[in-house]
Amino acid sequence: MSFLTDPLAFEFFQRALVAALLVGVLCPIVGSYVVLRGMAFLGDALAHIILPGVVIAFLLGIPLVVGALVMGIVTAFAIGALSERNVLREDSAIGVIFAGAFALGIALLSATDGYAVDLAHFLFGNLLGVTTSDLWAMGVLSFIVLTVIVLLFKELQLVSFDPLLARTLRLPVRALDYLLLLLIAVTIVVALQVVGVALMLAMLITPAAAASLFTRRLLPMMLWGAVIGASSGAIGLYASFYLNIASGPAVVLVATLIFGLVYLFAPERGLISRRMASA
Repeated sequence: MSFLTDPLAFEFFQRALVAALLVGVLCPIVGSYVVLRGMAFLGDALAHIILPGVVIAFLLGIPLVVGALVMGIVTAFAIGALSERNVLREDSAIGVIFAGAFALGIALLSATDGYAVDLAHFLFGNLLGVTTSDLWAMGVLSFIVLTVIVLLFKELQLVSFDPLLARTLRLPVRALDYLLLLLIAVTIVVALQVVGVALMLAMLITPAAAASLFTRRLLPMMLWGAVIGASSGAIGLYASFYLNIASGPAVVLVATLIFGLVYLFAPERGLISRRMASA
């Protein structure tokens, strides 16, 4: 038991554990929509596009979450507007904004002292450096996102599975699409401190993808994903502490390992189960 309890004697580890559990639960719940709708590239792009907002906040000495949140909201609506007006194909619009915004963030950061250290912090997270104010911000934003999902669960589910039927029922499909983009952006802001920009996609996709091998229903998929994500966060944090490796990559590696095990051994849809059934 000392293996589990000894790290908890440190306050920074306690804060990091709470942050890892928050992100581990929130990301797969929102990520379930990303997986169902094939929006992985968009999720990755949003994570990278937020970087300039974070860097500007860093340079101005204001909370990073403020810059990330503003940039995330603006980006979500910009991508939605470009794709809605058929100016460009959605993936092309995302690619243009993605590359330009990410380059801007790196350029701004390169003008500061300690460029390499700061870049590593933004790209790969700093879970062990989470402060109490960071936790409060993460908690409030997580509560808002989860509340919206609970209140609009049926509408978001219908738009994700059958947008044509949603239009037939006169649901505000475009508004719900914008809302989903906004939820993804806020989720990325919450997880930024934990896994960073470069590894954000993994926490959105990997636990939700693993959960999709257990069930085809959205709510159980979210719950399974939350369990896998929270477990990945906790195990990855302990691995980071004892093996002296970066915390963000450790969390992602654990999530990837769990996905590999689920892919092999999941009932009915796992590789081994499918091979046995076909034999």
